[in-house]
Amino acid sequence: MKKPKYIFVVGGVMSSVGKGVAAASIGKILQSRGYAIANLKCDMYVNLDAGTIRPAEHGEVFVGEDGIEADQDLGNYERFTDQVCTKEDYITTGQIYAEVIKRERNLEYGGEDVEVYPDIPKEIIRRIEACQKKNKSQITIIEYGGTVGEYQLLPFLEAARMMKSKNPADVFSILVSYLPTPKLLGEQKSKPTQHAITDLYSVGLNPDFVICRSDLPATLDVKRTISNVCSLPIERIISAPDVYSIYDVPVNFEKDNLGVTLLKAMGLPPRKRDLIEWVRLANKIPKITKEVKIGIVGKYFNFKSVKDTYISVIESINHAAWSQNLKPNIIWLDSEKYEKDVSLLNELDKLDGIIVPGGFGTRGVEGMILAADYAYRKNIPYFGLCLGMQILTISYARNILKFKNANSTEMDPNTPYPVIATMADQVEKIKNKNYGASMRLGAYDCVLLKNTVAAEAYKASQISERHRHRYEVNTKYITELEKAGLVFSGRSPDGVLMEIAELPKNKHPFYLGTQFHPEFKSRPLTPHPLFTAFIKACVKKNLK
Repeated sequence: MKKPKYIFVVGGVMSSVGKGVAAASIGKILQSRGYAIANLKCDMYVNLDAGTIRPAEHGEVFVGEDGIEADQDLGNYERFTDQVCTKEDYITTGQIYAEVIKRERNLEYGGEDVEVYPDIPKEIIRRIEACQKKNKSQITIIEYGGTVGEYQLLPFLEAARMMKSKNPADVFSILVSYLPTPKLLGEQKSKPTQHAITDLYSVGLNPDFVICRSDLPATLDVKRTISNVCSLPIERIISAPDVYSIYDVPVNFEKDNLGVTLLKAMGLPPRKRDLIEWVRLANKIPKITKEVKIGIVGKYFNFKSVKDTYISVIESINHAAWSQNLKPNIIWLDSEKYEKDVSLLNELDKLDGIIVPGGFGTRGVEGMILAADYAYRKNIPYFGLCLGMQILTISYARNILKFKNANSTEMDPNTPYPVIATMADQVEKIKNKNYGASMRLGAYDCVLLKNTVAAEAYKASQISERHRHRYEVNTKYITELEKAGLVFSGRSPDGVLMEIAELPKNKHPFYLGTQFHPEFKSRPLTPHPLFTAFIKACVKKNLK
């Protein structure tokens, strides 16, 4: 390959129909055929990153290895292709404008006036090419957030058009569009997709492929209609019906020969594919019948889709459960209700285990502390993630050490026992309201204590995990907590930051929390070891 290829994935009709999974699946298919690929997400909002957007508004904030706080689709990219995403794999409108304005202030435009066209699209192109160079990719898949026809998407579409006009043989567009099936009519309708294609034409782009999202496979008549509208061979109209799990999507695409057809369109040899393990997993998942009941005790349940808010946690549970031939049954438990009626905690008895995931703010925290104590007393496997580890520590301090009103300074700045406190480097940042991209972010090393639950799960003495937090276990209380039986089985190499807290197996079947976010590194074919250890403990409880 002399020149790198670029594939733009854009949406039509409506958002949230699976562009991210489609882009990740395309990457997986091309990767399985031996091509070096990269996935890049472009978001239209003016935020510099996703870190300041609440999960209930935009879904999970996915943290990259270098600390980038990004859209949840980067999680899909990593889970599908097992490639590490960094800041080069993520673009926002805010980043583009900030960079252009900075360069203007530095006189890097040579005194010329700086305009939305062409300077904004040119900066977008520069960032796309930077992603390709960083990843050394032969094929770069660029997913655009939103849908064709939206005003804020125009500079990004113009960037694609400029790249296409300069290198027409190397730039391609894939439209992911929804085919509604009105209930009263009972047949798929392609007219909304036809309008989306027209919108794409209006900005100087034509789709090279159309992926048809629908509840059922696209009918031959619908494919013919769309084929005629955009003057494409019918084999380039790809069916994308609802499937049992997102891991079926690459397999489904290959049933429509997407890999071969796409490579042919790009003028590349097809090469032999290697999706054997992936196909095996996709075939296995729907056949699993034995359930494991996992409760997620959280508070982001009343807004956007819960699945978006906790997508990495959900997928990590799935990966670990499937590896043990179990079907996960996830039950959503709003922690605020326990604050109103503690008797409701007895619903935890019906579960095989509970997870308290990450989060910020005071709402629902007291309910989480009550749930952590209940799990401790009733020997229910408990897995705390970031905030969940802090909840575990607070509960232990209150109920075992009898530190009345022990808390985190995030929740109660005047607590008499601040067992969780602001990290030293965060004090001034919080004081100055410096919130954006200022937490402890990205990958950090962690040293594991021998003969602990964590060390046994990882089968290693040192690990690296991703972080996103401002608060930590207060070192002033470490000695007292340890004397009371809590084991800090993972610490930063300098011994200052408590990374993992747990109870030994002879005291509890599984009572463990991590200050980091292990869910960001779980993969469908290689589940995260701590999630696997948790699921195994849940199985043992189930057998009793």
